[in-house]
Amino acid sequence: MVIKLARILAKIILWFVGLSLLLVIAFKWIPVPVTATMLMDENGITKDWESLDNIDPNLVAAVIAAEDSKFCEHSGFDTQAIEKAIKNNAQGGKIRGASTISQQTAKNVFLWQGGGYFRKGLEAWFTFWIENIWGKERIMEVYLNVAETGIGTYGAEAGAQRYFNKSAARLSADEASRMAVALPSPKTRSVTNPGGWLSRYGNTIEARMRVVKGDGLDSCVYD
Repeated sequence: MVIKLARILAKIILWFVGLSLLLVIAFKWIPVPVTATMLMDENGITKDWESLDNIDPNLVAAVIAAEDSKFCEHSGFDTQAIEKAIKNNAQGGKIRGASTISQQTAKNVFLWQGGGYFRKGLEAWFTFWIENIWGKERIMEVYLNVAETGIGTYGAEAGAQRYFNKSAARLSADEASRMAVALPSPKTRSVTNPGGWLSRYGNTIEARMRVVKGDGLDSCVYD
């Protein structure tokens, strides 16, 4: 009985490994058609896939400034942020920002929203493979096409059209910063008319964007 269960478990693992790698390889070249988050969105799906060439560099700089300033330096995981999160959680606090853009992309494309160690483990698995098979440019392209940018709205192009009635290829620094600061909570954070803390944070991100560009923190995206 134990041997039979072990064989079944081994087959399940082999199927998972094979299927997951097949999907990772396929999505290196083809647009991601839909994600679990999209399918479970009761508000429907509005999206329009665009290549990175058709997304303004301002938005790339903005999401790096807001979400993952070490995007071009790490191999998928920001160890310092993870260690800080573990230490903070052990003390009963909470911290945002431990997940890199690579991890968020892996979660958005292959998994579901929410926490739990099992999902985090799968996230790490997919993050490792997209870093090694896709590379930074493709990760950024996919991230900017599948990230939730508003209620029932996914991707940079759909978000730009929703908020500014323009293509994502023509976003100003101010517009890009406002989209980026809303990403962690796109259903509740205002993009077109932010106020208070959100407005000030947008100004901070816009200032950080100049650092991202000046220091080449987005260089890996355009190699």
